[in-house]
Amino acid sequence: MAALTRNGVVIDDTFAEAFPMSGTGIIVTAVNERWVLEAARSMTGFATSVIACGVEAGIDRMLSPEETPDGRPGARILIFGMDGDGLKKQLATRLGQCILTAPSSACFAGLEGETKIDLGNAIRYFADGWQISKKFAGKHYWRMPVMEGEFLCEAKTGMTSKGVGGGNLLFLAADAAHALAAAEAAVDAIHAVEGAIMPFPGGVVRSGSKVGGKYKGMMASTNNAYCPTLKGVSDTQLTPEIGSVLEIVIDGLTSDIVAEAMRVGLKAVVDLGPERGALRISAGNYGGQLGPHHYHLKDLAP
Repeated sequence: MAALTRNGVVIDDTFAEAFPMSGTGIIVTAVNERWVLEAARSMTGFATSVIACGVEAGIDRMLSPEETPDGRPGARILIFGMDGDGLKKQLATRLGQCILTAPSSACFAGLEGETKIDLGNAIRYFADGWQISKKFAGKHYWRMPVMEGEFLCEAKTGMTSKGVGGGNLLFLAADAAHALAAAEAAVDAIHAVEGAIMPFPGGVVRSGSKVGGKYKGMMASTNNAYCPTLKGVSDTQLTPEIGSVLEIVIDGLTSDIVAEAMRVGLKAVVDLGPERGALRISAGNYGGQLGPHHYHLKDLAP
């Protein structure tokens, strides 16, 4: 099938290839939105790719006081890992270093999931014997004394094995400004899809990668086929008018959520048009050999 054209934007006849991941979620609350975001950004920092970060994480959505367990502003954070054991370890480490330490914070389960994993249970011994176990309305909490006052944390949260990582969209534009405009439009649209995160900075990655590389031990290296400065010296997927490429990577709690996130991101860039955004939209795959989830752009196009 030939490439599609929608509103002047070319949509390549290709697919994004994604793979199964384990996922979990937490709800973080604080005295106001400023401190919710400080805690959430700290916990999701250095969580862009499992290649080097251990997990991929991001803020799923902000929560009003009416939506949180303690009636304060909050955020739901989603965290994805390649396996359950690695995810549990990262959750405990980031909870203890980034949420426990954040002024006024409290932490609650953010996902039901098929199984339960430790949340407060994993860090309660930091309280050095002064921790207090409380059960209320069928849920288990830990109250931990800290210098500010007290840290309240639910004992467990849910984990799912149905998560998907690696959904992606590539925006090929005339220059960096137009590529960024396209990426920002897609990010804004995808933020409205509950259960999906974009783990890279601001949801966007400029250094897209391929598997392996020429140097020993490299798990990933620059995706030279999409680097505009290499058009004359390397195999390329870029035509002469393309001067810049940006990518969005999407993780979701289910395959359907990833597909919906890609669909709305694709539509947002098509609606923007080539004069203000991308000339082409593509996606990254490895010939179908990396993961079982394949999202064909022609099926998601508006």
